[in-house]
Amino acid sequence: MTMTRRTLLKLAGSAAGGLAAGIGFAHADDAARQRYLSQRPPPAKRLFTSAAVERQLAQTVSMIGDPQLAWLFANCYPNTLDTTVHLDTLDGRPDTFIVTGDIDAMWLRDSAAQVWPYLPLVREDAALQRLYRGLIHRQARCIAIDPYANAFLPDPRSRAALSWAVHDDTDMRPGVAERKWEIDSLCWPIRLSHGYWQASGDSAPFDDDWRAAMHRVLATFRVQQRKEGRGPYRFQRLSENAAENPPLGGYGSPARPVGLIHSMFRPSDDACLYPLSVPSNFFAVTSLRQLATMSEAIHRDRPFAADCRALADEVEQALHRYAPMAGDSGEVWAYEVDGFGNQLFMDDANSPSLSSLAYLGACPREDARYRRTRAQAWSARNPYFFSGRAANGIGGPHQGLRMIWPMSITMRALTSDSDAEITQCLRWLKATHAGTGFMHEAFDQDDPAKYTRSWFAWANSLFGELIVTLAAHRPHLLQA
Repeated sequence: MTMTRRTLLKLAGSAAGGLAAGIGFAHADDAARQRYLSQRPPPAKRLFTSAAVERQLAQTVSMIGDPQLAWLFANCYPNTLDTTVHLDTLDGRPDTFIVTGDIDAMWLRDSAAQVWPYLPLVREDAALQRLYRGLIHRQARCIAIDPYANAFLPDPRSRAALSWAVHDDTDMRPGVAERKWEIDSLCWPIRLSHGYWQASGDSAPFDDDWRAAMHRVLATFRVQQRKEGRGPYRFQRLSENAAENPPLGGYGSPARPVGLIHSMFRPSDDACLYPLSVPSNFFAVTSLRQLATMSEAIHRDRPFAADCRALADEVEQALHRYAPMAGDSGEVWAYEVDGFGNQLFMDDANSPSLSSLAYLGACPREDARYRRTRAQAWSARNPYFFSGRAANGIGGPHQGLRMIWPMSITMRALTSDSDAEITQCLRWLKATHAGTGFMHEAFDQDDPAKYTRSWFAWANSLFGELIVTLAAHRPHLLQA
């Protein structure tokens, strides 16, 4: 199932035409046409093709004045569909399994984020609609297998966990690739379901299995408030890396049961310092309210909707009580807290992050505390903010110091109302792909040629989403 980047580049090299021939790179001269050949696999080798996505791609490229930016977009925007989507049927229903890229497993978070940018096109393309139905079915099945797992295998009966997870001391189950408990793993499928329902008007995927999975989500969140003890989840890994292991026997650092949901790991898959993750709890509030809306409208299940809203209200109240902290220019949000008064300020490139709260719908873009928090995250007050010769950006413990994640730069642009700030982000993104034509996981702040994960579809999708968003709302920034 895995297709390596080396294979993809060979396929792209053998493709007839390329970007210039395929989508009318009219604004480029002959030298640019040769320099910016498409890095997509040829049509016959693409795993999934959407006519609506191809039309959007061509339309957007025609609006971009910079040949390099157009080339990056044309490579990145369809990358998830070209290389990571595997369609099948499972139990007589559509099934969609989406790998992250160079890891042959499906993360609930990544799979939802990877296809998010195509949602506005779903009414135009029946094949795209089938893809979403299959993914919603698969995510519900994954949650039914284990609501505490973050990543899953193609075969739900397989016991072949990822190589680094084989010996983990936790309750590993068939179908699970890795079992790191992260609040956002249960939020992203709700975000995708709600987004698909709104974009398509289609309620077919939200069957009894989906409803049962959503009830497990609510129950898991309740258990992980830890009002009645630590709950069933624990995790330990034989590793010298402290970020792989929650302390105290795998149950995590102490936290007071104040109504917030405990999380052992961050969206980066790194262990939390304090187990009450502020951005993840904000994401849960938003997701629970979306789930309540769907449950009322589709299933007329008012009691369940009321339970979802009650938990959302409780978590939100606890956030406003325990998560604010003093910042450089006023009150900001902490990144993690423990309910005893200890707070950590930092930000991580992975979403949910403090920087991404407005993007995820957890607060208005103009909210004053959010704006202060975002500004402080992009400053020396954040230990994982890096400023180098190549770019400025946010990283995290996952790849270590000096390593900037392009996703953080893209997220900064997506949450900005400043033309100058967005333009600077585009300059950094163009300057740091190391000639590959794709976004990477992370790159060295001074040397973009030192990067990790050349095939990381989430970063590519997010970049594609940025360019489509700019084409719709700030087209003048693409025309230079």
